[in-house]
Amino acid sequence: MGFSLSMEKFNNVMKELRRNNKVYGPKLLKNKGTFSDTDMVRYGEVNEIQDIEFNKKSFFSPKEVILPITQTLFYFTEDQVMEPKEEEKNILIFLRSCDIHATKRLDQVYLKNGFEDPYYKKLREKVKFILMECENSFENCFCVSMGSNKTEDYSMFVRRQGDKVFVECKDEELSHMFEGLEEKVVTPKFIEKNELEVKIPEGLNIEIFKADIWKEYSSRCIACGRCNTVCGTCACFTMQDIFYKDNDNVGERRRVWASCQIDGFTSMAGGHEFRKNKGDRMRFKVMHKVYDFNKRFGYHMCVGCGRCDDACPEYISFSHCVNKLNSAVKEGK
Repeated sequence: MGFSLSMEKFNNVMKELRRNNKVYGPKLLKNKGTFSDTDMVRYGEVNEIQDIEFNKKSFFSPKEVILPITQTLFYFTEDQVMEPKEEEKNILIFLRSCDIHATKRLDQVYLKNGFEDPYYKKLREKVKFILMECENSFENCFCVSMGSNKTEDYSMFVRRQGDKVFVECKDEELSHMFEGLEEKVVTPKFIEKNELEVKIPEGLNIEIFKADIWKEYSSRCIACGRCNTVCGTCACFTMQDIFYKDNDNVGERRRVWASCQIDGFTSMAGGHEFRKNKGDRMRFKVMHKVYDFNKRFGYHMCVGCGRCDDACPEYISFSHCVNKLNSAVKEGK
């Protein structure tokens, strides 16, 4: 079911949607970029379609909506434990095909990995996707190589074209918002080719751990962890207990994003730490994205959004690393 409507009418729809939903989308944040006088696109709550940035890739993935950077799991006092009040509203997220695929990877880790994470599940059950299309492939994207350039897993599709908005609604619970509007055939267009092509090596096994290709990253990587924080599929976290100043027996336990690339991630009791070498950390990350996860679940963890390449201050390219890995496997090194 498709519709054509003006931006004013679509904003009226958005207003109705926000009665029972929190609506998130990529927003252009002026002068909030890494460097002086640069902008950043990042996810936040949106009120109208003009708030949504359709033409630029977001720096962070929409992962932070359903898996917050820091999340309070419970509060504790001397004699009781309380969970935070649950948000009553549902969640609608404007996002691209690769990010919908990335959420599938998070679902696999948190809901289908032998245990259901109750905190993730509470948020995830509230979420519906509003698909945004990519008119052109963005820099560093290789979604076609990873098979994440197309999806049918969305409740609505929205295209903004000039002062017109075209909508495809597949969700019966949302379709009543468009009753009486002009009907039109609306279907999303998907990227068929990226400038960047990545070849996942065939016959990959743990013998590649000994390859020389990992050595260059020992000197290049600075262990900042940006690649993990912007990634839509990285799911690691650490726990923090926060004790309040007024009473050090009262506080809260938080779940906080963690990075396999930073110092201390593998620290163990007694002071032992493995993968101290940054090349070993790069190897661990790459092999997890294109080997370990696939071996267990039957599809690759990486979705080819290219955000890790965008974010790295040392210009380390994940995609180029995978292609080097492919060459090393072919050459038997």
